[in-house]
Amino acid sequence: MAPSKKTSASTSTTRPVLLLLDGHSLAYRAYYALKEADLRTTTGQPTGAVQGFTSMLINTLRDEQPTHVAVAFDVNRKTFRAEMFPEYKANRSASPDDFKSQVGLIDELLAALNIPALRKEGFEADDLIATLATQAAAEGYEVRILTGDRDSLQLVTEHVTVLYPKRGVSDLSRFTPEAVLEKYELTPRQYPDFAALRGDPSDNLPSMPGVGEKTAAKWIREFGSLADLVARADEVKGKAGETLRAHLEQVRLNRELTELVCDVALEVTPPDLAWASHGDAEAVYQLFDTLEFAKSMRDRVAPLLASAAGAAEMAAAVRLQGRVLGVGELAGWLAANASGDGATGVAVNGTWGRGTGDVGGLAFASADGNAAYVDVTQLDPADEKALAAWLADAARPKVLHDAKGPMLALAARGFRLAGVVADTALEAYLVQSGRRSFELEPLAEEVLGRRLSAGDTEQGTLFADEEAEAERQMSAAHAVLDLAEALRDQLVGTGAEKLLTDIELPLVAVLAEMEQAGIAIDTGLFEDLAKGFTSEANAQVDAARKEAGVETLNLGSPKQLQEVLFETLGMPKTKKIKTGYTTDADALAWLQVQTQHPFLDHLLRWREVNRLKTVVEGLSKSVS
Repeated sequence: MAPSKKTSASTSTTRPVLLLLDGHSLAYRAYYALKEADLRTTTGQPTGAVQGFTSMLINTLRDEQPTHVAVAFDVNRKTFRAEMFPEYKANRSASPDDFKSQVGLIDELLAALNIPALRKEGFEADDLIATLATQAAAEGYEVRILTGDRDSLQLVTEHVTVLYPKRGVSDLSRFTPEAVLEKYELTPRQYPDFAALRGDPSDNLPSMPGVGEKTAAKWIREFGSLADLVARADEVKGKAGETLRAHLEQVRLNRELTELVCDVALEVTPPDLAWASHGDAEAVYQLFDTLEFAKSMRDRVAPLLASAAGAAEMAAAVRLQGRVLGVGELAGWLAANASGDGATGVAVNGTWGRGTGDVGGLAFASADGNAAYVDVTQLDPADEKALAAWLADAARPKVLHDAKGPMLALAARGFRLAGVVADTALEAYLVQSGRRSFELEPLAEEVLGRRLSAGDTEQGTLFADEEAEAERQMSAAHAVLDLAEALRDQLVGTGAEKLLTDIELPLVAVLAEMEQAGIAIDTGLFEDLAKGFTSEANAQVDAARKEAGVETLNLGSPKQLQEVLFETLGMPKTKKIKTGYTTDADALAWLQVQTQHPFLDHLLRWREVNRLKTVVEGLSKSVS
C-alpha cells in the first residue's frame, strides 16, 4: 500500500507549523514536468519552472497553513560531499540555460511573499532543511518538508513529515513514520543505511552488482542497521555476501554521503522564519503580470496574501456607514452626501453589451465613508427625477470602474451619465498596460490590499441575497473611490494624467454613444454574401476532389490532405510534425510556389472563402 496522497494536515495542532521547501529540487521537477509545454512570455522568457514551483508553493501553503516558512537552495556543487567523493553528482549535466534564467524569478517571488530563501556555501539545501527541522522539532514545532529528494525521509519523526512529489508537481505523498515503514518496511532511521546499500544513480553513488532495493532492505531488516551488517558481513552467504564484502569501503562512504547534516551554522533559527506578513500583494501581482501567469494563479494566491492581522485591518478599512435606501429616501441622501465638489464613487449592479443593457441598482460612496444603495426599479417619481438630475450634472464629479458599460445600461433606462472624472479601469491600463486583468476585485486587492467582502451596515448584518449584493456594491463604490486616488498618483508619476483627462475619458462617452447608435448594415446583402461564399466553397471542393482523384476528400482533414499532397500527388515534404507533415497556411503557400499545382489553388481558395463566410455569419449574428 502506497503512502497517503493526502497533502493537507491530517490532524489539528496547537503547535506552530514550520514548512521547509527544497527550492532547487522542486524547481527542477517543475521545469521537467512542464518542459514539453515550453511556457514562455511574449518576450521569450521561459516560465515553466517558476510557474510549476509557484503552483506547488501555493497549494502547500494553502493545505498546510504554516506559521513559519523557508525555502532552501543549493549554492553550487562545491560541497563537503564533493570533497569527500569527487564523483559525487559528477554525472549530472550543467543546468539548462532556460532553467537558470528562472531561478532569479523564483527568488523574486519568494521575496514578494516574504518567504526567506536560504543558502549556505559548502552545504546542500537538504542539510539546511535537516538543521532547521531538527531544531524546530526540539522546540515544539510541527515540521513539514516538501522535497523531491528521498534522503530527507531519514528526518521523518512523529513531528516531522515529508511531502514527496510522486508525479510532476501536483501529486504529493505524505511520509509519516508509519508511511515510511509501510512503503520500505524500514524505519526512517534505517532509511540512510538502506540508501547506502542501494546506491543512488542521481547522486552518482555506486550500487553493488546484483544488490537491489529488495536485498538492501532485507539485510537492514535482518541485521538492524548498516553498522551491524558491516560488522557481521561474514554471515551473509553466497554470491551476494561476496559482493557485499568486496564493496564495504564504498558502502561506508555512501553512508557518510547520505547522512544529512543537522547542525549547520545558520544565521536564522525557526522563530526567525515566522510568516507573520504574508507578502506584498502588489509586488506579487506585478510579477505575475510580468510572467504572464493565468488569472487562475492570481485567484489561487489571493487568499494567502493577508495574515490574520492584515485581514482584520483590511476589514476595518472597508467598513462602511452604509444602508439600503427605501422609497423616497434617495433625493435626500444625494443632497446630503453627493452635492458638493468632492467625487462620489458609483457602482452599477446591472448588465450591458451590444450597445444596451439594464440597471437593477446603484451604489454610491462618499469620501467620508458614507454609502448607500438604491433599487432603481423601485424609485418613486421624486427620487427618479433627483437621480436623473444628479447623474446628468457634470458639476457633480463621479468615479466609476469601466464606465462605458454602465453608461449603456443607464441610457437604456433613460438616464444620462455625465461628470465622470475618473475611470479606474482606464487608469489601471495607463499605469500598466501589460496587466492580465483590469477587473475591480484584483485591482483593489493589489493596489489597496482590500478584498471586496461585505461589511457591517447601520442596519446590522444583511441576510437576504439581494441585500448582500447591495452591500457588496457599496463596498465596490467605496473601493473605486480610493482606487482612483491611488492610481492617479501613479499616473502623475508616469506623466500619463493628461492622456486620461484629455483623451481617454472624453472618448468613453463617444464610444458609448457609438455603440448605442450601432452601425447600419444591409442584412439582405449579408445573406447574399453568405450564400455566395457557400456556393463557391462547394465549387472549390468539387474542383479539388477532381484534381486529387478522390471523390470523398475532406479538405478540412489534415490526415486526408497529407495523403493527397505527399502520397497521391507526390509533392515535396513540408515541416515534420507529430502527425506527419504540416499543412498550415505557410506550408501550402510554399508548396504552391514549388509546384504550381491547381489542386493547391482550389484548396487555398476554399480556405479563404470559408474564412470570409465565417466573418459574414458572425457579423449577421451580431445584428440587434
